[in-house]
Amino acid sequence: MIDKVIKFSIHNKAIIGLFTLVLVLYGAYSLSQLPIDAVPDITNNQVQVITTTPTLAAQEVEQFVTAPIERAMASLPDLVEIRSISRFGLSLVTIVFDEDVDVYFARTLVDQRLGEAADLIPPGVGKPVMAPVSTGLGEVYQYVLHPEPGYEGKFSPSELRTIQDWIVTRQLLGTPGVAEVNSFGGEVKQYEVAVDPKRLQSMGVTISDLLAALESNNENTGGAYIEKRPNSYSIRGEGLLTSLDDIRKVVVKTPEGGVPLLVGDVAEVGFGAAPRYGAMTRNANGEVVGGTVMMLKGGNSAQVVEAIEARIPNVQKALPEGLMIEPYLVRSDLVKRAIGTVKTNLIEGRSS
Repeated sequence: MIDKVIKFSIHNKAIIGLFTLVLVLYGAYSLSQLPIDAVPDITNNQVQVITTTPTLAAQEVEQFVTAPIERAMASLPDLVEIRSISRFGLSLVTIVFDEDVDVYFARTLVDQRLGEAADLIPPGVGKPVMAPVSTGLGEVYQYVLHPEPGYEGKFSPSELRTIQDWIVTRQLLGTPGVAEVNSFGGEVKQYEVAVDPKRLQSMGVTISDLLAALESNNENTGGAYIEKRPNSYSIRGEGLLTSLDDIRKVVVKTPEGGVPLLVGDVAEVGFGAAPRYGAMTRNANGEVVGGTVMMLKGGNSAQVVEAIEARIPNVQKALPEGLMIEPYLVRSDLVKRAIGTVKTNLIEGRSS
């Protein structure tokens, strides 16, 4: 057999040369598509379920949230283990599957059981959701959003965070290979209703009455239609709150034969911020806002970073004048340094 192969190769040099060339080209193409990373991702095949419960202590989170979710997931096929963490206001359940199970199939299995788990959790405690398809080593691009020289003090922490959440994050989420964008720093803008307990008591109104009034008066409704030939007119009721003045004018209670009691009569309405647990600064020049771009599990970090860097100029154009995006950790730089280290070690080791 070997003799026949040798004879064929000698008498058909052109064909062998062509096959060799095709093999070399295919090898070069495969090498260019090979995902190379500086840090190997050894995360197992897992799906995480996160539930936020701001009003519960750790033992209550374990009893009312974590345990029901674990019971609902216990009979999943190809399950390896379930582990969980219960802390004040947070439940994190990690479901580990066999390595040969596709991650998206595993997420489908978990999603089918989330409805059952939600029914086991008391109403109003929290809603379980799945974490993005990423891992602990999925942080491929980190940046800060800060004012340019000459614009210091123009943007408040609340304005910086709003721009980050509503402009930068939304545009980066459409990048191929990006699972999510996590924001840091600044103040999360909120519409705040600061209740005066003395006013509530004097007017015979409870906090529950105030909450019910705000919820029921903050929605749009659709109706049928009126046909008036040759036209047809749709019926629509607009009740969505769009400003602070709209919130102040919400009716809380209407006494019989009296004047309607409004939210503005029992509370101060204004802009506020969510509770802060830290801040982000840059070079001791004041507060900034930052973000971390998470890569999809199993993605090619070099290609994902390349796509992000191609998207950044378009994001920059959408920012207000005086703001800029500055990256401070890019995974592709780490990959290049790791490859350079390997190359140097191989060359020096071979020469010695």
